[in-house]
Amino acid sequence: MRLALVGLVAGELPSGGCNTGFHGFQPPPSTSSTTQSFVEIGLRHTNPALYAAMIAVLIVAGVVFWILLLYANSMMRFVLFDSILREQCEIRRSWSARQGEGWRLFLWQLLFTLGVLVSLTILIGVPAAFGLAMGWLKEPKQHLAPLILGGIVLFFVALAFFVVVAVIHVMTKDFVVPQMALENIGAIEGWRRLFPQLKSEKGGYAGYIGMKIVMALAASLVLGIISAIVILIIAIPIGGFGVLAVILGKSGGMVWNAYTITLAVLVGVVAVAFIVFVISLVSVPAIVFFPAYSIYFFAARYPALSNALYPPPPAPPPIADAPAVW
Repeated sequence: MRLALVGLVAGELPSGGCNTGFHGFQPPPSTSSTTQSFVEIGLRHTNPALYAAMIAVLIVAGVVFWILLLYANSMMRFVLFDSILREQCEIRRSWSARQGEGWRLFLWQLLFTLGVLVSLTILIGVPAAFGLAMGWLKEPKQHLAPLILGGIVLFFVALAFFVVVAVIHVMTKDFVVPQMALENIGAIEGWRRLFPQLKSEKGGYAGYIGMKIVMALAASLVLGIISAIVILIIAIPIGGFGVLAVILGKSGGMVWNAYTITLAVLVGVVAVAFIVFVISLVSVPAIVFFPAYSIYFFAARYPALSNALYPPPPAPPPIADAPAVW
């Protein structure tokens, strides 16, 4: 369970278990307008300013939550590294010992994310501004050829951009984090030391990325099937409870307002968090395997990691001199 929590927060949960659609909370379609009137009764007597304030609070809370989650992700990355290296998961010990390294990784991830957002804005904004200046967007039917051709080019450029971003992210957590953990350096210094290795062994690292993609696809397929079965088993009682709660609320005269909507959102968040944790529990073998694969691959190329992974045997005790025989 500790490994499941660490892997979930560290971002090692295979994608195959995260993209499964979940429809347990959706009520069956109805031709009557009972549900619509049930919602309209609550919304009609509510101040719109209250909903605007709720939306603003949710946006601010979402940004704060994302920053906290990014910090926890940075810390848990080192907790997972220590767990693989020591073959024992000790969250409190690693969390306390890795404050400096986690903070430096957090700053790197924050700046990297902001850089990606700025680059993506430029990547999309410049072609959009060019098309607007040329008048293509005002009369698109008369400029289909340049719009289609430009869209194809933009698609492949964006695809290459996301591939580069994904490779940088994978390289950072697989090869820069061990350097930060063992030598107490920053992410930029770790990348500066990693570049010569990438240039001298392009084929080895390219093969590593390719093998990891193949194994990740296989793990996502297997764990996706298992996760779908688990979600279905969990969704049936949760969905039935949700439908029962709605029916009881309607019969008791409950209407949708700020309080009931907030309660419904909280219940939904708790239910989704529980399902995601169960999926991460199922995915513990993959959570352990992929970081271990990167550690053993990099240990052959990084002496400090090799020494930590394969510590030298303790020196034998000195042999005492034999007593003299007279």
